[in-house]
Amino acid sequence: MISFDLICENGHTFEGWFSNSKDFEKQSKAKSIECPFCSNNKVQKALMAPNVSTKNNNANDASSTLSKNKTSNFTKGNMHNSPEVTTAFKKLRKAVEENCEYVGNNFAEEARKISYGESESRGIYGETSAEEAKELYDEGIEFGVLPWSNRNDA
Repeated sequence: MISFDLICENGHTFEGWFSNSKDFEKQSKAKSIECPFCSNNKVQKALMAPNVSTKNNNANDASSTLSKNKTSNFTKGNMHNSPEVTTAFKKLRKAVEENCEYVGNNFAEEARKISYGESESRGIYGETSAEEAKELYDEGIEFGVLPWSNRNDA
């Protein structure tokens, strides 16, 4: 699955999830993507920057960083802590785990193989470094970064 920030003709920004970029293009041409705010179906990809986490998965470091940045992140709208959003993230994680193949630390390598037709096209998920993610992005290989929660919270 891949996530795109989308914008409608009326300027509303929202997120859309697609199997791949071609799926987005197909749905866009068919005008089957609709703005959830105004129902406008003239939608295009909005500019977006990849959000990649580092390999440091130490829970104490993450919670410490979260505590330090909590106020500024809420102000910027980067953090969503409502029960509805938390529930949606949990459902997203479950859907990804049930419908995609976990490739672990081989994510970048497998994404390249799929992109270049060396491996069958399928949904995958796993981990990669910020450097590898940048390389994928620079190569034009489309991928999304998911808001993953701690396994105990999922």
